[in-house]
Amino acid sequence: MEAGSPLIRNICVYCGSAQGTDPIYEASARKLGHTMAKAGVGLVYGGGATGLMGAIASSVLANGGRVTGIIPDFLVNREHLLPGIQECFIVKDMHERKRLMFERADAFVALPGGIGTLEELAEQLTWVQLERHTKPVVIADIDGFWQPLLQLFAHMRERRFIQSSFEVRYFVAEKIEDILPMIETAAARAGLLGARKETIDPRL
Repeated sequence: MEAGSPLIRNICVYCGSAQGTDPIYEASARKLGHTMAKAGVGLVYGGGATGLMGAIASSVLANGGRVTGIIPDFLVNREHLLPGIQECFIVKDMHERKRLMFERADAFVALPGGIGTLEELAEQLTWVQLERHTKPVVIADIDGFWQPLLQLFAHMRERRFIQSSFEVRYFVAEKIEDILPMIETAAARAGLLGARKETIDPRL
């Protein structure tokens, strides 16, 4: 992916405010941050300084990249604001946080995380399924973290709750280095160039 790609300016990364049990999770978050910064792609994330959120944002900053943090006021004391980020929005609730994340991002990546990460990912997958937007969504299946969820999706398809005519469209990356090329290819196919501002409001 070329630096300063016109297709992808900012990627929203959903991830845990905890580090998890395996050091590979934090290492992967830092590697993605390094990769994004070197490619000239900005990070949009939850604004915190802890866990994988802090790891990826710190990595982007350390490698000369730009970071936009969006955090609800009730989480400021719990997750702590990361110093040095170029843009920081303190919002009133989770709904406003997710709306701003959507508006400022050209694609979405889900690293390992907890219920909040799962909820944010599920919302984007729902919007894609309902054709509310065409921004790429990548599930970063680090060390098989998301396999139970992917198996659940397969179960839903088998039981006809996800049908071929109403498919859930996403990409799965097992390696961090595959994420940006995957997003760039998907964005080109979707024709995002010149159409970054969606004509359909996903809140409708």
